[in-house]
Amino acid sequence: MNEYTNQQRAFLGSEDLRLPDDLRGPLRAHLDHLREAYRSRGWGGRVGFGARPAVVVIDLARYWLDARAQIGSHLDPVVEAICRILTAARAANVPIVFTTFDHDPAEPASPHDKKLELHLPADAGELFVLDPRLQRRPTEKVIRKHYASAFKGTNLHEVLAALGVDTLIVTGVSTSHCVYATCRDATDSFRVIVPREAVGERCELMHQVFLLDIDLDLGDVMEVDQVVRFLEARR
Repeated sequence: MNEYTNQQRAFLGSEDLRLPDDLRGPLRAHLDHLREAYRSRGWGGRVGFGARPAVVVIDLARYWLDARAQIGSHLDPVVEAICRILTAARAANVPIVFTTFDHDPAEPASPHDKKLELHLPADAGELFVLDPRLQRRPTEKVIRKHYASAFKGTNLHEVLAALGVDTLIVTGVSTSHCVYATCRDATDSFRVIVPREAVGERCELMHQVFLLDIDLDLGDVMEVDQVVRFLEARR
């Protein structure tokens, strides 16, 4: 059975960055072939869940979720999937951490800023407020970050260590950038689980390719239903 769910077949992202319809089927078939070829070489083993999970929700704010914004896109199904995970995690008293961009117009520019010139007003803070659908609680930590990884330049590792976490369920956007970078850094200390429908990307091709890379090299990509069942079993 093809590993892509019906939800992932539905359009997500930006209209101008979607795959041509005649390429979608062949691309996904090729990615399935690559997955099996890598597995035959020993890649793609399962890390599984540990004993103490936490959920991180990456960058679900208007700047990324408004399709009219510069780098925003249509990701409502991703938000809905994450809300399912949050409901199960809260019922099981599983820690939840959110991230957003720490916009500061006084921050010195870096060479990387030349790669993507963000057209932001000086007072852009409201663009990075968490989406209200997440219903974030005061006891749920918000990490404000300058970099792609939720770990770089933040105290996320210390927060998780203080909670005794051994498994990080990574959700949010974007698959090829902040989600991927966070998964990469997390593997040094945590089991990584990525619910397939709970991560998203403005570019359809990049989303599928980076999901495959995560599943082969960094963590377990699995269906949201599986993650929700795991969390519900902890209640």
